[in-house]
Amino acid sequence: MNLKELQADHRRWLAHNFPKQQAHEPLLGLVEEVGELAHAHLKSAQGIREIDAEMDKVDAVGDIFIYLMSYCNSNGIDLEKAIAITWERVSARDWQADPKKGGE
Repeated sequence: MNLKELQADHRRWLAHNFPKQQAHEPLLGLVEEVGELAHAHLKSAQGIREIDAEMDKVDAVGDIFIYLMSYCNSNGIDLEKAIAITWERVSARDWQADPKKGGE
């Protein structure tokens, strides 16, 4: 399954499970999951719950992606296209050659 198919599948799932979701709601979930990822890294760096922290990282990354698809679907954004356009611009930057601006 490619990203476009995954987003379409998610759009159908979203419409079925959360038909009244406001367009901004997935952003709140996304921020929450980024916080959970940061928490997992903190616990790992502190040497607390290392085994659980690794699984927590994987779970948080997956949830971040799902919430990102929710945000894109709720706001009419083609995630694959957004990534491709942005990557083209970002990948052209050279921070080694231009440490202050990356060659922008």
